[in-house]
Amino acid sequence: MSALKSILRNHMKEKLARDEVVASMTVRLSRTIEIARIAQTAGFDTIYVDMEHNTLSIDAVCQICQSAQQIGITPLVRVPANTPEYICRVLDGGAMGVITPHVRSAAEAREMVNLVKFPPIGHRSAGGALSQYHYRSFPMVETQAAMNDATSLVLMMETKDALENVEEIIAVEGVDMLLIGSNDLCGELGINGQYDHPLLKAAFERTIAAAKKVGKHVGIGGLAGRDDLMAQFVQMGARYVSTGTDLAFLMSACVSRAKFVKGIGV
Repeated sequence: MSALKSILRNHMKEKLARDEVVASMTVRLSRTIEIARIAQTAGFDTIYVDMEHNTLSIDAVCQICQSAQQIGITPLVRVPANTPEYICRVLDGGAMGVITPHVRSAAEAREMVNLVKFPPIGHRSAGGALSQYHYRSFPMVETQAAMNDATSLVLMMETKDALENVEEIIAVEGVDMLLIGSNDLCGELGINGQYDHPLLKAAFERTIAAAKKVGKHVGIGGLAGRDDLMAQFVQMGARYVSTGTDLAFLMSACVSRAKFVKGIGV
């Protein structure tokens, strides 16, 4: 293994290549780097910082990502818009991949590849020495090829259009994974909140089959409260599981402990 590849590692990708299940925690509440160590101690493989649904700054996001890098937790960022000012900056700032919402077609998927991957796969601009390779200097050709291998492009699959085009989307070179957003997809399919509906299961079946055909992966999102469905879809072939948010975990523990104390004297 080259010196660059020995420090530029995406542990999530390595687990997926071994057909292992990846456990992910979503960061929405925490603003400081401690959340990365908490995720590692808890046993998570990866975190994704959700900029789409909170007010975290790019600076705070990148500090969390760099902290995660150093302890072997793969940091991803879900961007609030599929534009260079978010995607390119979080990648240059420490993310090992991005999650892009509401991608509906293969053409839109190729636009994401152009922003995330360096030539010859995409058109990402070179940003100099980055934290991912410890600010060391390596030949440009070696660096860009290694970064393409190590950087994950995860597309949200959460619309009816995306489901209808799923085979073409997942086949785009440079796309690594489709993350099914169960909440938004159910809403789009007219079955809002009906996670047991056959249409959601069929969506997972079709997406997993399409991914397997081209040697790629599928993630489960939006089902943190349904262990049974997460297990079912993993058995079907999904390999990335978004288990819930830091806020939800904190609230669950707080409610449990408060309920316990209030019940002592009853």
